[in-house]
Amino acid sequence: MLDSAADASRLPPRPHARLHLRISLAAGLSLLLAACASFTPEPLQNWPDPARIQSQTERGATVSAGILSDQEAEALYGVDLSAVGLQAIWLRVENRSAHSRWLMVSALDPNYFAPDEAAVLFYPVLVGDDEKRLTEHFRQLAIPLKTASGEVTEGYVLAPRHEGGRYLTVSLIGRRHVLNFGFAITLPGDDFDFARLHPAKIYAGLEQPELDLAQLREQLLALPCCVASAEGEAAGDPMNLVLIGNANDVMASLSRAGWSFSNVINFDTVRRMIGAAISGAAYPVAPVSPLYFMDRPQDLALQRARNTILQRNHLRLWLAPFSLQGQHVWVGQVSRDIDIKLTSSSSTLTTHVIDPNVDEAREHVLQSLLVAGAVARFGFVGGIEPSTPDNPHTNLSDDPYFTDGLRLVVLLSGSTTTAPEAVGFIEWRDSRDPVREAQ
Repeated sequence: MLDSAADASRLPPRPHARLHLRISLAAGLSLLLAACASFTPEPLQNWPDPARIQSQTERGATVSAGILSDQEAEALYGVDLSAVGLQAIWLRVENRSAHSRWLMVSALDPNYFAPDEAAVLFYPVLVGDDEKRLTEHFRQLAIPLKTASGEVTEGYVLAPRHEGGRYLTVSLIGRRHVLNFGFAITLPGDDFDFARLHPAKIYAGLEQPELDLAQLREQLLALPCCVASAEGEAAGDPMNLVLIGNANDVMASLSRAGWSFSNVINFDTVRRMIGAAISGAAYPVAPVSPLYFMDRPQDLALQRARNTILQRNHLRLWLAPFSLQGQHVWVGQVSRDIDIKLTSSSSTLTTHVIDPNVDEAREHVLQSLLVAGAVARFGFVGGIEPSTPDNPHTNLSDDPYFTDGLRLVVLLSGSTTTAPEAVGFIEWRDSRDPVREAQ
């Protein structure tokens, strides 16, 4: 008679257990054999696509960049890169200087994959001599790291996959200098809200006054304090963020600072979000529920996600009906999600619970942009009555929050990288200005 689980483990499997084991092995083998296929890469007929390529020139070097879609990469490489979490980044370097320049791949992505390293990931599903052929193909597609004087090099870098697009830093080392090029690359598709952003159409036919800094401050002080619901219910999350820069500069700066784009809300993304909420899995481009300001939902939403959908920083931006010296003004709301709860009042059937210290989320935006070198100047302006942990405000989901009441205002540096110590302050007078209190 057995008196322990250890004794039971020494017995041979029962007949029905053997049957289950055989079925499992057969199913696994069938799946493996089904995955095995001939390696048949195809040249891309319409690449590079001028509409999806960005180029910059500096000191005799022109760099062009783009990202292949998952389908394009699978055709070109002959295997599904997205299945192993990879993405193909296309680069072209034209060197018109008198000396060679080297590509710093680690600046593009410190977690990039070398050609052979990526090829090995597909060995388990290859047959015959396809392992050797695939490895050689991956090597041929890789961009050379050195571009000699007068040469043009072109090829691909394999890096961890980013949904929707990403910010690319392309660094070339030359003789006693480094050239840095920055690109905010988006991928085609209607599943991301940036694809539907058309700033010129938002106020088409309406006059948009151009302001100086003093006039801007007065306009910002006059704006409503908070977001509203679709029904016009006010006093939601505070409007605590203002970014100044054209649409491409805003997306580039935030992407450069580690913020990712967001899916639109549709059947597939809601289903994915609910699944992630139940399992606690990551969804780094999860939809951001609509809130209303100036009688419309946000024009753009970005986020910095954790490895679980329960937690993320996210921000919403609305284009203001005025500009600052030719630059767009984006008024926004930022908060840090720390949990998730089910609700029937949201089209996603879920809503996040925010960190009550909304000022910390606001400061996180500033710090991420400072570290990325994306800030020319910043300051603060009043936005809402202050509140405390003991006497907080509440948002539309009845989450409490406390704040010093200030809005962060950031003038983005655009294509220029500004070191944090070179960033200027916007000299607006406000007794609650934390910068002034610190000086």
